[in-house]
Amino acid sequence: MFFQFIHSIDEVPKQIWDDLNQNQALFCSYPFLAALEQSGSVGGDTGWIPHHLVAYQDEAVIGILPMYKKSHSYGEYVFDFAWAEAYQRYHKQYYPKLVNAIPFTPVTGTRLLTNNKTDPVKLLEKMYLYIKQQLPALDASSVHFLFPFEKVSQQLQGLGAVQRRSVQFQWFNRGYQHFDDFIATFTARRRKSVRKERQKIAQQELTVKRFHGETLTSVEMDFFYLCYCQTYLKRSGHSGYLNKSFFTNILENMRQNILLVIASHNDTPVAGALYLYDQTQLCGRYWGAIEDFDGLHFECCYYQGIEFCIQQNLASFNPGTQGEHKILRGFEPIFCYSNHRLDDPSFQDAVSRFVKQEAPGIEAYKISAAEVLPFKKSQD
Repeated sequence: MFFQFIHSIDEVPKQIWDDLNQNQALFCSYPFLAALEQSGSVGGDTGWIPHHLVAYQDEAVIGILPMYKKSHSYGEYVFDFAWAEAYQRYHKQYYPKLVNAIPFTPVTGTRLLTNNKTDPVKLLEKMYLYIKQQLPALDASSVHFLFPFEKVSQQLQGLGAVQRRSVQFQWFNRGYQHFDDFIATFTARRRKSVRKERQKIAQQELTVKRFHGETLTSVEMDFFYLCYCQTYLKRSGHSGYLNKSFFTNILENMRQNILLVIASHNDTPVAGALYLYDQTQLCGRYWGAIEDFDGLHFECCYYQGIEFCIQQNLASFNPGTQGEHKILRGFEPIFCYSNHRLDDPSFQDAVSRFVKQEAPGIEAYKISAAEVLPFKKSQD
């Protein structure tokens, strides 16, 4: 067995990549990662340089870790800026670093692709040890594994990569037939609040429609991209991490995995929310608006997504990271995981101590968030 870093997804034939993606992991899929690279949303001067690790056995590809060489920490949603500042104080370089992650996508999922003849546990161990050995040659300070499954995170912890937890909020489908079945599990006060929130949409002469599959066209996507850019400009002073070519690419190659919600005021589109989904999960990714309306964000980004999950019998809905306002709308706190290995032993020890110190606060936050969920006390 031997390993090689590649600098473009195109260095692995699409059919081989697809065959290794046994679980059809949406964000590790060839079309999604290729869209990022082909559009220039990663690579070049973006600070996300493709550096995928490929495992070979007898010249055949048996495993892939999607990886990137990073010159900053933006677009990761696992915040390590303080670690970078500590390196700077000691006149050391934190960047570049390696990340096993999906750019701009804080969604727990598959991070290693392999075939059904290869033990993924043993393969991950060998790939991890290879990465650790290669850090000096790559001039990289560290390697980070972002949003792996808990079981994988525990394995990485056992290999010496510090485990860090964070909290997200997710919706779970407990066999609901209609949206009203879901809010029937709420207390009367919270149920009334949600209904009032949704009623505001019609009261403001707004209509909301869902587009997916063959009903989704470039007209809706072009409008959404306008909303996306305008909202990023307003909040962050730039037009967003993803360019128009990315959205055009996924519309062409991933149409069956896209849900686009468009809100209109008196038949004029004013806002949109873009989701990606597979057979089990809906992921809310981006929101944008060219006009502000009361409660429209909640309708487009949460309630429409919940209704879609119920209609499509999807098991869960990840609406994106952060946002305590999700709790009162039935999104439950869950742990997410990341793992970190710094090549400098003293900094590795410092990070380990930092993570241990923050852990009780993370756990307490999850517990306190669960206490304000809107469900009736009898709700499991």
